[in-house]
Amino acid sequence: MVLFNSKNEEYFKRGETKRRSIVKAFTWRTLGTIDTIVISYFLTGEIKTAVSIGGIEVFTKMFLYFFHERIWNTIKWGKRGISKSS
Repeated sequence: MVLFNSKNEEYFKRGETKRRSIVKAFTWRTLGTIDTIVISYFLTGEIKTAVSIGGIEVFTKMFLYFFHERIWNTIKWGKRGISKSS
């Protein structure tokens, strides 16, 4: 499994770069954190608590998303244009 080897050309031909995965993680987490803050505010009625919850989960979920994305990028299942023998 290749997660960080930037010299593996075949890997990059069939998948995304690390930079793209990182940018996707940041943009997705921004949206997700806003959602978490809004939901937390509706549940607690306290903006300070809502922002605290959002502030914690933004880092944990960004970390988890990055590795989830990199692992899925190594799986051939469901990708088009990739032969089963490669």
